[in-house]
Amino acid sequence: MTEMTIRGRAQPRELVENRVSFAGPSSELSVYDTYLPAERVGLSAGELLYCGMISGRKIMHAAGNYSAEFVPRESFVMAPGEKVHIDFPDARLENPTSCLTIEIARERVGAICEKLNAAAPLQREFDDWRYRPDSLIHTQHSQATQALLQRLVTTFTENSSDRDFLVDLGVSELVVRMLREQMRSFLLKVCEKNPEVNGLAAALNQLQSKLDQSLDIDQLSRMACMSRTRFYNEFKKHLGCTPAEFQQHLRMQAARDRLARGESVTRVCFDLGYRHLSHFSRRFHQQFGVSPKQYRDACEVEVRR
Repeated sequence: MTEMTIRGRAQPRELVENRVSFAGPSSELSVYDTYLPAERVGLSAGELLYCGMISGRKIMHAAGNYSAEFVPRESFVMAPGEKVHIDFPDARLENPTSCLTIEIARERVGAICEKLNAAAPLQREFDDWRYRPDSLIHTQHSQATQALLQRLVTTFTENSSDRDFLVDLGVSELVVRMLREQMRSFLLKVCEKNPEVNGLAAALNQLQSKLDQSLDIDQLSRMACMSRTRFYNEFKKHLGCTPAEFQQHLRMQAARDRLARGESVTRVCFDLGYRHLSHFSRRFHQQFGVSPKQYRDACEVEVRR
């Protein structure tokens, strides 16, 4: 997200987690700025809390000994009642660490799940659309999610007769995107544990395990015991995208993980089925905002700290 001009940020009252908030229908936007290094600063969620980094870096400590870096273009979702502790290793007066949160009433999330269950019911082996508080969401933003968050900041802070209506639309879209991301992770875990639970699971497991291979829709359709048209429809209903888009998503996640471990850009590129290094680099930059080499080098710097 680009730097934002919001009333109240220019004259902070606190140097650690200075908060400026704006209420909306069943939701509240807050922007937090931290100007000094700090450790183990507590943050709790009364309702579902969607967090997005603006600038700088945090270290998030959550339940189950979870600890991870939280940087711009990433989201971290806290379940109602959850508490985390945060370190701010790089915060400075001249270069604060900043993030936003959007608190969303659980009743609003439940109502959106009901609409999804009515409009796009899942196959019975996959349960229903619902928020799963036991499934951690810490993920990279897509360009669309990044643009949505920027738009929500503008909408929350503007003085318009349509403000509440537009805030509600934006929050609804954000919840749907969050549920989609969680559902993808849930389905992949189901398919990995039991790929024969149904035809779609078998096809998903094949796609996930063969990221280096070209997409063969006819083969996946046969594995799913569906016509090509029905397979496309069921895939989009459950995953929110086409098989090719999902393969691209999985490849990028795998590339990021391997580069973070210090593997060479060339090896990762060809291991994941890309034929040209330039194509791989362009895709990676579109997804993460930096080149593969820049990302790997930044991870190496972080390891040496």
